[in-house]
Amino acid sequence: MTEQNQDREREEMETDSRPRDQTSRAVDLNGRERTGDLQKQSEASDSERNSGFSQWEDSRMLVPSSLELGPGAVDKYVISKQIVKMQEPRRLTRDDMDERRIIYPESQNRALVNRFRHLRTKLLEVSGGNNFTMVVSGASEGAGTSFMALNLAAAFAFDQSKTALIIDCNLRNPTLHSQLDLAADNGLTDFLEDSDYDIARIIYPTGIPRLRLIPAGSQRDTPAEFFTSFRMKQFLQAIRRRYPDRFIVLDTAPISDSPDARILGDLCDYSMLVVPHGRVTATIVENAAQAFNPEKFVGAVING
Repeated sequence: MTEQNQDREREEMETDSRPRDQTSRAVDLNGRERTGDLQKQSEASDSERNSGFSQWEDSRMLVPSSLELGPGAVDKYVISKQIVKMQEPRRLTRDDMDERRIIYPESQNRALVNRFRHLRTKLLEVSGGNNFTMVVSGASEGAGTSFMALNLAAAFAFDQSKTALIIDCNLRNPTLHSQLDLAADNGLTDFLEDSDYDIARIIYPTGIPRLRLIPAGSQRDTPAEFFTSFRMKQFLQAIRRRYPDRFIVLDTAPISDSPDARILGDLCDYSMLVVPHGRVTATIVENAAQAFNPEKFVGAVING
């Protein structure tokens, strides 16, 4: 192995990374911007979907004993080599990104790009630079949660040494697969429902470098039952611990309309609230914020 591809030593991830300052932060997102991964127990293989491009997601990810090892059990990661293998069978053009209102480093909308970069920086400060799982939920219907979640994940994927995974957990009204123009036949609920289901079948390239999507799936009748399952908890722990340079964003239904965001918030490291500018009262925002675990709540973002 060349010097350029040597394993990089990683510090052990702490089990309880909490922000020192729990004060809510608000970032105003421009008035014109509107609503929008064990081969057995020892190796991580590169298998993503059943196609001919290079694959890096492990198709047998959930081996319970691996989760009992705890933080620091895996001491070394060949991150740069793995990330290079993340090929895209298709790439979204700049026009595609502009049309879908997805940020990218060369975007002409510098103000919007910089706002998401600023938000990314603030979140990294809270996490101490460690990767994390985070729920993004709206204070009300039409808050622009999917727009915020997708662009935040895209901002993390800007960094060539990091990857992002966005999971569509809005089972009542999933939109990410259509926003990314993907024909998603399988997704999260299919995986959760079948213990023998291959993880590779639900992880989709998005057309955006280093960003992957897990769609909602075909079974959407009882969201709370999926999210309260042990398999969901196991799944989130595994994808976070296995790859320390991956940031996981969960796009959820509005916290005002369902308990999904609160349930998922208890499983994740952080929770963030999206507030539509000028469309909800202070009382609604306060009630929505109080629904989250205060130890995990990183603040509210104003969208509109």
